[in-house]
Amino acid sequence: MRQDERTRYDQALRTARMSAYPPGEFVEQESFMRAGEIRSLARRAGIGPGVSVLDLCCGVAGPGRFITAELDCTYLGVDLDPRAIELARARAAGLSCRFAIGEVPPVPRGPFEVVLLLETMLAFADKAALLREVSAALVPGGRFAFTVEEGRPLTEPEQEAMPAAHTVWPVPLTELVSGLSGVGLEVRWIRECSRSHRLVAASLIDAFLAERSAIESELGDGALDDLLTSHRRWRDWMTTGRVRKFAVVAVKTDGRRTAGERRRGWFRSSR
Repeated sequence: MRQDERTRYDQALRTARMSAYPPGEFVEQESFMRAGEIRSLARRAGIGPGVSVLDLCCGVAGPGRFITAELDCTYLGVDLDPRAIELARARAAGLSCRFAIGEVPPVPRGPFEVVLLLETMLAFADKAALLREVSAALVPGGRFAFTVEEGRPLTEPEQEAMPAAHTVWPVPLTELVSGLSGVGLEVRWIRECSRSHRLVAASLIDAFLAERSAIESELGDGALDDLLTSHRRWRDWMTTGRVRKFAVVAVKTDGRRTAGERRRGWFRSSR
């Protein structure tokens, strides 16, 4: 997708996206997270003035720019798409944001105090390689804050029905936690956000349909049909529990825990 095409895609969906979120909750995110959820996760991860943050697969960096403006962190956003990075740079004027074009993994070596991965854990088939890189990029005590689609791998019929299924890799939560632990990342906070994300998915479907003529005039009917299909799948999967969504903060530790911590389990839950 060329830069002019990426800009046209972004602009074609903008009106629908703005109308799909409650007032104040749209910050140019390309996901189901509301601004309040982004802010809450950032604060749970200890993001604040001067904290060094690496945002992986940032896209146009709506959440990253929002966090930087609100919490005054030091921010580096990375994405493989040069068109998205160009848009992010243009929209980050006046903010202490830096951007880089690159495939993930590898992950830039900071070290960083916080690594963010918002709504894109799903795209990594090899999550073990990603987690090793994230851990290596964090300082001791650093935090990995992310969202994840929890569930079994897609069946063959589900893959055939989902657009871009090669980027859709849910993971059982126990498997993910084990993978985190194996690279020295201990889950300290987790919250299920399936309901809120399902509601946003449904709202986006309605908004896209309301703006269908305008969107199709810019993008054609194929792009919108794929978008609607994928959003309907996510809405239905989160309704039935086929997929559950979680926000998570894991901390880089030295692997030592007290007997009391082991008895209490591996996370503090917030619902």
